Amino acid sequence: MSPIDIGWLSIGALIVLIVVGMPIGISMLVTSFVSVMFIRSDMVAVRMLGQVANDSLEEYLYAVVPLFVLMGLLVTASGVGRDTFDVFQRLLHRVTAGLGIATVFANAVFAAITGISIASATVFARVAVPEMVRHGYTRKFATGVVAGSSVLGMLIPPSLLFIVYAVQAEESVGRMFLAGIGPGIVLAIAFCATIIFLARTQPKFVFDSEQEIVEQEPTSAWTILQMAAPIVALITLVLGGLYGGFFNPTEAGAAGAFGALVIAVLRRSLNRRTFWKLLVETGQITVSVLFLILAASFFSRMLALSGMPRSLAEFFLDGPIGPWGFLLAYVGLLIILGFLIDSISIMLIMLPIALPVAGAAGFDLIWFGVITVIAIEIGLLTPPFGLSVYTIKAALSDPQLKVGEIFRGAFPFVIAMLFTIAIIIAFPLIATWLPRL
Repeated sequence: MSPIDIGWLSIGALIVLIVVGMPIGISMLVTSFVSVMFIRSDMVAVRMLGQVANDSLEEYLYAVVPLFVLMGLLVTASGVGRDTFDVFQRLLHRVTAGLGIATVFANAVFAAITGISIASATVFARVAVPEMVRHGYTRKFATGVVAGSSVLGMLIPPSLLFIVYAVQAEESVGRMFLAGIGPGIVLAIAFCATIIFLARTQPKFVFDSEQEIVEQEPTSAWTILQMAAPIVALITLVLGGLYGGFFNPTEAGAAGAFGALVIAVLRRSLNRRTFWKLLVETGQITVSVLFLILAASFFSRMLALSGMPRSLAEFFLDGPIGPWGFLLAYVGLLIILGFLIDSISIMLIMLPIALPVAGAAGFDLIWFGVITVIAIEIGLLTPPFGLSVYTIKAALSDPQLKVGEIFRGAFPFVIAMLFTIAIIIAFPLIATWLPRL
């Protein structure tokens, strides 16, 4: 067999192993090792594995992963997410479907200090859903809004997916963070427009009663300012320091983690047991991410050795499909994979294949990364995988709430995400104008 044939067979073997239940990282290592053995020799495979382990994990930039993860977990434990929602609830409670819009805005702000979609889904499932149901919204709509807006956590910087993409694509993490701001705002606006549209055209989908606005005691500006102060301070520390040139991404993560720790200590929401639990969880998440990155790096080198990416580039770019046909097929495949496996795994499997083709097509890899992240995040809202949906179900612990009900509530936001992808494809400057400054 030719090296290209072995490359294709390795992809097929990888899919089979994932389907039968083997962990994705191990599947990628096994298929890559065996494929290199057939392409070259077993000694080359052993040496390449050792070199990949050294090269992929010695990157100083990867220190940002545990720091941003720890910051997100500390922010969640400190109750900042609850305060974020309360601020927007008080500001928007008189707007039609205002609590839904408040949830979107609060999730957007929360995303700017965590970068983890699942953290947003967990926090706002417990905070926003009961409040929305009490104010006369259906559980289907309330949980759908939380699930939909939680995806902002991976788009608005800082974002774990953007960090992984930047390293794989050899792009600047700072530029990737800047590229997420415009699309993140567009997606948040699309979600708000979806909520208003549903409230006006499908009131039975949104409201469980005729009472849309529940009167509450007026809140002083000073109270709102006190609640918003920790949020604003943390965002200013992390993003202001990063974009102001005071921190590199790793230093920004360290400053953010320290700031979140200070907030949690001052609020007395952190004891020794809770802090140890957060540290262990941070370690578990970090190790799983870095192991996947190691496996993906080996997989990428194996594919490059086989010559398959070059063959794919010639097929897509010289054939009748063309660059835009490749882009549409790529987005569609990401969405389909999102039905089955998690976001980081999809990215690490697909990027070694897609990045050479995208580069040969002349696509801006920053713009390509934004489209990649949005398309992958659709999988958080679609069955059967739907990680955000299952996270909300677990966080609420309500036996009467069915998973299918949450999926139906989240479906309008899937449409909004597809619409946002179309807008960013049509107007690339939304993603690229800030990184070019």
